[in-house]
Amino acid sequence: MKKTKTLGLLRGLLWQVIGTVFGLGFVTAIRVLMRLPAWKTEPAVVVGALFGALFFLYGVGVLDDWLKWAAGEETPEHDESDWGWRRYWGPSHDHKVIGIQYLTLALILFSVGGLFALTFRTQLAGNQQFLSPIEYNTLMSLHGIVMIVGILIGISAFMNYTVPLLIGASDMAFPRLNAFSFWIAVPAGIILLSSMALGGFDTGWTGYPPLSIRAPLGMQMFFLGVSLSSFSSILSALNILATVIRLRTRGMTPFRLPIFVWAAIATSIISLTATQLIGLAFQMVMLERLLGMGFFDPIKGGNPILFEHLFWFYSHPAVYVFILPGLGVISELLPVFVRKPLYGYRWVAMSSLGIALTGFLVWGHHMFASGMAEYLREPFMYSTLLVAVPTGVKFFSWVATIWKGKISFPTPMLFVLGGIVVFLLGGLSGPPNGTISTDLLLNNTYYIVGHFHDTLFGGYVLPFFAAIYFWWPKMTGRRLNEKLGKLHFWLMGPAMIVLTLLMMRIGLLGMRRRVDGYDPALGFQPYHIVMTIAAFLIGLSVIVFFINVFLTRKRGEIATGNIWESRSPEWQVPSPMPLHNYEKELEVVGEPYDYGLPGSRYVKFVGED
Repeated sequence: MKKTKTLGLLRGLLWQVIGTVFGLGFVTAIRVLMRLPAWKTEPAVVVGALFGALFFLYGVGVLDDWLKWAAGEETPEHDESDWGWRRYWGPSHDHKVIGIQYLTLALILFSVGGLFALTFRTQLAGNQQFLSPIEYNTLMSLHGIVMIVGILIGISAFMNYTVPLLIGASDMAFPRLNAFSFWIAVPAGIILLSSMALGGFDTGWTGYPPLSIRAPLGMQMFFLGVSLSSFSSILSALNILATVIRLRTRGMTPFRLPIFVWAAIATSIISLTATQLIGLAFQMVMLERLLGMGFFDPIKGGNPILFEHLFWFYSHPAVYVFILPGLGVISELLPVFVRKPLYGYRWVAMSSLGIALTGFLVWGHHMFASGMAEYLREPFMYSTLLVAVPTGVKFFSWVATIWKGKISFPTPMLFVLGGIVVFLLGGLSGPPNGTISTDLLLNNTYYIVGHFHDTLFGGYVLPFFAAIYFWWPKMTGRRLNEKLGKLHFWLMGPAMIVLTLLMMRIGLLGMRRRVDGYDPALGFQPYHIVMTIAAFLIGLSVIVFFINVFLTRKRGEIATGNIWESRSPEWQVPSPMPLHNYEKELEVVGEPYDYGLPGSRYVKFVGED
């Protein structure tokens, strides 16, 4: 146990190196025994990376308890009360520690993905090709997939940290599985980023065959990294659902759940049931490259359109995996700063499930121009437009909640309002992509890029920062600096609006996506210069955020009480949260969002009057 506490991550990285070398040797030995040439790069590297990930999990210590149990030894509960900062460098069974670990990894991946974007956007602004085509395509592709993996990890961060607190539980239903679901994401991220050193790849974040069949070795690291990270998403979703079903506190009936918990339920349903499809699609391409299987090769009886169906059956619902928690944050925080009940609580709760379920019926709108059977186009068009109904329920609820409220504007509220505005832009720009005639025109233009960035920024990134500013005092006992927080918002929010509106504008003018240059005569360069300035302002805003975190880590304003005057259970105890959350059992005695109603109460401790 002492080794795990003191070394943790460093042990895991060392064992990952050992496992990679072992895997390389293992493949070489097998080939020698089969009387084949001893060295073949691709199978050796893929198997080496896979063994490296498995050895990492052993080295970091996340498998220790399960190995002891398998050997018939006792596996006592971890006493983490004296671990201090070491808790964050190794396996912990405390959901709050795991949530912060997820959050840290997400912020690292966001920073890396953002640097990739600033690099290739600089080339577009100057229209000078200082990056080779393969370098440009690799950075562009990694920007997309690293950001997506970072978003999935960030979602797990807040669901892991807040859901047990919001339902009055002491921890997650499966603490050891919770630790495993985080630590498997670490080697996945390392393997994904290693693709740059192994030739990169030029397929975009979708990895479509047949291009991905012919791509450099880095393509395999892309597939393997995403496949491993998918395990993290699936296991985290399973844990969230089990926790909400089994560990709700006394009196917390389904329609007394905080709205963020409903968002977490809907998100977890998608992750648990659909994530396997993208892992399966990527593994099939891996096997086609390694063993010559013809899943997507028409010459061998395969069909490349099959990959698109498998990929988008997950990847469009995955958009709602990204945004449902963000929309849940907006609905959770809005009543706190408006001091009014959340309008239409039950409709908002059910709209999350409606978005999740409808999201499984719309994947084909990504394939209107792919050669998919024409008779499938219209059903997918109508199902796509149907998603606007449950999404509209949320917008009407937010507007009605704000109406005549006693609004205050601390930093979390600014990010909430910014999220509503930017997500509205994403929503209004979406129907042309779901309508057959207009999608055939807009497909693979920068209009799609602008729409997608508005949807993710409004539906996830801005609410993500709202959640950080809101729950940071609960995590640390200190409040982030308000002036720096507002500077962060006013740099990021307007810059993002400018960036995405101009993306959509040049898309309508004919600018193609995934290109590393353009004809100067087309007049796109002024737009790209302004967009690149906006992108750097967004990067600057993130630097301001990190400065805020660094400066307030030890010298920030003490915030041990209910600084937001929230009715939510976690704010009824001092900050930061105790090790086991609630010393006394909670009981729900009212409605969660009855702000401004005299005498109303949501929770009390059992035994209180």
